[in-house]
Amino acid sequence: MSDLTHIRDDGSAAMVDVSEKPVVRREATATGLIKLGTDTVAAISEGQVPKGDVLAVARIAGIQAAKKTAELIPLCHQLPLTKVVVDFEIESDGVRISCTVRTDAKTGVEMEALTGVTTAGLTIYDMCKAIDKEMTLSEITLVEKTKTAISS
Repeated sequence: MSDLTHIRDDGSAAMVDVSEKPVVRREATATGLIKLGTDTVAAISEGQVPKGDVLAVARIAGIQAAKKTAELIPLCHQLPLTKVVVDFEIESDGVRISCTVRTDAKTGVEMEALTGVTTAGLTIYDMCKAIDKEMTLSEITLVEKTKTAISS
């Protein structure tokens, strides 16, 4: 018998059965960094990117992606998200992205937070690719996850 939760005894993939787990408040935050040239950072800061408001579009993309994670990652559970926040911090050499996701459910929201960060970064990349050929998306990591009993 396998100790891995997503592998059945015959070696095939399986979705974890969480039906016996209690519903608790779960929250996860992920971050990432998209490195950009200084001219691109300035263009984003000054609202001068030809495709439009880069961070506004990336924020919406990150939120939408977090909500659709179960459609993108095959073994993720569909979760009723109660909060998705995507924020940006402009740095001298790029944009730091954070995504915090919350749910009251039987399983966590780490993948949703990571998907939100990644998609926001990819959206920045897409909106800036005509003006910056040196962009890199990196440092995508889960920085925090919590679960708290729900008081009745």
